[in-house]
Amino acid sequence: MRNFLAVMTGLAVMSGSSLAMAHHPMGGTTPNNFMDGLLSGLGHPVIGIDHLAFIVLVGLAAVFLKRKYSAPLVFIGGTLAGCLLIASGTVLPYAELIITGSVILLGALVMSGRKIPTAVYLVIFAIAGIFHGGAYGEAVIGAEATPLVSYLAGFTFIQYVIAIGVGLMVERVWHASEMAATKPRMAGAVAAGIGVAFFLENIESMLF
Repeated sequence: MRNFLAVMTGLAVMSGSSLAMAHHPMGGTTPNNFMDGLLSGLGHPVIGIDHLAFIVLVGLAAVFLKRKYSAPLVFIGGTLAGCLLIASGTVLPYAELIITGSVILLGALVMSGRKIPTAVYLVIFAIAGIFHGGAYGEAVIGAEATPLVSYLAGFTFIQYVIAIGVGLMVERVWHASEMAATKPRMAGAVAAGIGVAFFLENIESMLF
């Protein structure tokens, strides 16, 4: 778990320089075949640090909810819907602010360690998923059916693997020590910090 927290801290340090590339897994080029779509889908949630932080938080929150396998599916379903909305020409207003705000909100909830109704978390997952998925969709606007489908498959797979992997890792440490519950809360604090960094950078870009 110590290594996991170190990784999260490293992501926070990198967040200030990664915003420009967060939505361009293929260098801004629209995927035009199955493999390009798949690789782009696998890469987008990972190189977008704000997206990665939220996926990690989903995995952490799911452990608190004791729904580590099913709860992430609500978020992933939202990302699929959001991606398809953007790909079809729908505009999601204030997407970047809502994305970074969702990282701050979920990070704060995980950090608090409070028992919050499962329904509240699931609503946050679903709404945030639509906007995160909307950001994913920007990479495939104008893509044909084959690369679009492989792109959807790629980011669905990688998000679920990350969320479940985080959940299993945290649960394993949790069972090993009665004090381990504080470590997911520390990770929540780091992720919330990532969200704050992105949020302020988005505000600055809007103002200047």
